[in-house]
Amino acid sequence: MNNGKSGNEPNNKLHKDNGLSGSGQGGKGQIGSGLSGSGQGGKGQIGSGMSGSGQGGNGQNGSGMRGNGQSGNGQNGSGYGSSQLSRSGQSGNNQNGSGDGGSVQGSKSAQPSSDQSLEQKQQDDGKQQQQGGKEQQQQGAKKQQGAQGTDQNSHHSDYEQNAEVAIKEIPYVSSTEVAPRLDWMRKQFDRCSDIVFHNMSLHAGIGNKDYEAMLIYTNGMFDIDQAEHYVLQPLLQRTFYSRQELSQYLYTLNRLPITEVRWVKEGAEARKGILQGHGIVFFEGDERFLILPFSKFEKRGIEEAPNETVIRGPREAFVEDLQTNLSLVRRRIKSHHLKMEQFELGTYTSTRVIVSYLEGVCKPSLIDEVKRRIHYIQSDGVLAATQIEEDLADNPTSLFTQMQHTERPDVVSAALLEGRIAIMMDNSPDAMLAPATLFMKMQSLEDYNQNFIATSFIRIIRFLFMLISLMLPSFYIAVTTFHAEILPFNLLISVASAREIVPFPALLEAFIMEISFEALREASVRIPKYIGQTVSIIGALIIGTAAVEAGIVSSAMVIIVSVTGVASFIIPGFDLSLSLRLLRFPLMLLAGFLGIFGIACGVILIYTHLLNLKSMGVPFLSPWTPSSFRSMEDIFIRSPWWKLKNTPTFALSGKQEQEQHSDNRGWAKQEEEQT
Repeated sequence: MNNGKSGNEPNNKLHKDNGLSGSGQGGKGQIGSGLSGSGQGGKGQIGSGMSGSGQGGNGQNGSGMRGNGQSGNGQNGSGYGSSQLSRSGQSGNNQNGSGDGGSVQGSKSAQPSSDQSLEQKQQDDGKQQQQGGKEQQQQGAKKQQGAQGTDQNSHHSDYEQNAEVAIKEIPYVSSTEVAPRLDWMRKQFDRCSDIVFHNMSLHAGIGNKDYEAMLIYTNGMFDIDQAEHYVLQPLLQRTFYSRQELSQYLYTLNRLPITEVRWVKEGAEARKGILQGHGIVFFEGDERFLILPFSKFEKRGIEEAPNETVIRGPREAFVEDLQTNLSLVRRRIKSHHLKMEQFELGTYTSTRVIVSYLEGVCKPSLIDEVKRRIHYIQSDGVLAATQIEEDLADNPTSLFTQMQHTERPDVVSAALLEGRIAIMMDNSPDAMLAPATLFMKMQSLEDYNQNFIATSFIRIIRFLFMLISLMLPSFYIAVTTFHAEILPFNLLISVASAREIVPFPALLEAFIMEISFEALREASVRIPKYIGQTVSIIGALIIGTAAVEAGIVSSAMVIIVSVTGVASFIIPGFDLSLSLRLLRFPLMLLAGFLGIFGIACGVILIYTHLLNLKSMGVPFLSPWTPSSFRSMEDIFIRSPWWKLKNTPTFALSGKQEQEQHSDNRGWAKQEEEQT
């Protein structure tokens, strides 16, 4: 099908042609229409014209909206808004042709009887013309709608073609002139209102033409004051009497008292520098670009970590600026063995990602594995640390995350000294540590700032309440539903009397309270922090008291849910706490249908999953399984500092593990040798 808006557009066999302003012509078995012109057809065809004429041969129809309707031998012709049924001694093709606001019905070839009267013919033709007029109007409306849809599709197609052209990379052609390079840059940053193009002229002396130069930078990301002080003012105040003098002076810009000033030749590198917040300057007579590293970003100051507060110890936390975060780590580990390798992820974001490790302490195989996985990350944009975590995780579908998250530079420094790897990214205060085990997520920075005896007691409490957070509601459901005989008689009477007026079974009662508690917890996070705690506490008290008085839940269930919620807050790692909160619900279902046997089955499934889980190839339950007694001094309890090994066994080779002593104090070793 061909659509032409102007001019004559012929059509071949078995095709349709529409001319909006011109004529449509067709061969045999075709349709031709013209809105402002003429429609002509050969044998067995239909022609229509909006403001012209419709002509037809044998067995054909012709219609003209505001013109003439002519017919040949055994044919019919009509004027405005009419249609005709051609009758001849021959058979024609049944086809349609339409104009604007009318249509022509198919030509029907018939052999009229010789004794049919002329009056009967006229009556039949009149009825057919009235019916055809109505159908003409209906098909004319459809024609207009189709034309509008065609125009919309045409505009949509044009937009897609323009988008495809814009996405295609425009090749850069090196030149010593300013104009072609400026034209290439303007095409690259078309419709980018934040990109500034600043034209400059360098004095060439009296009687000589000034040299052209161009400065391009991103508004809001470039420090124009420093650029004027170090580069622009010296250039504009100096007179260059020859091109050679200008070239010699440009070479001396490498000795500016600023860092990372460099020359590049490729336009793509200059474009990348602009997007990173640098400024570029290029001059007439020199094909290179001068990169000015005067980036200036608005950033948040260093504050206390909101999610990892401590009573004793450092209070600094990471911010969204990557260079600031790296300096916080470098300030704590002043060693040339601390390596920080940079990667860029994201086709459009070009996010800088740093992989940091301590050479000689971290296993080379672990370093190679992390870098290998990072090279496989393909994404349009990397905006959050969780994107990298899911791409690097051994089992991304597990509820248990295989990396440790922190906002504290001292935690990152301690992990690097243990032989682990830290992954930090720009625009995020969150650092990821790998590998990470279950017991590392149960440790807090406060453990190493307190006495080891008190810390050991707190750790035991922490592990106990982790089990309570996971299984206490399930155990209550199982006991009250299936195993009431295991409760002491007095406690059983108390629980039964509390549940006497409750209309729901224990499983549904527990689900109502747990979901309500989760809703209150989520609401306290979303509302402003100044009233968040007040709303959560008042809401819990009012809802709990009202639910008990109304007989919807029992007082025992309110106590169970409250203890479970407090237990979940004791876990240091938020991601581990969230995983246990989610696993609590399937355990409640198993307890409601199978009792303690269902709880046992659920715990076995969870434990089996943890046994098969790995973090960068390291078992998630190490050093518990596979067992390593040398590393168990910092799991359930914390040994004194002088007995702790800086490096876990998973990060050590066999020889390094044998060289570790039970007492790292030098004076104690000397006394032991003397005795």
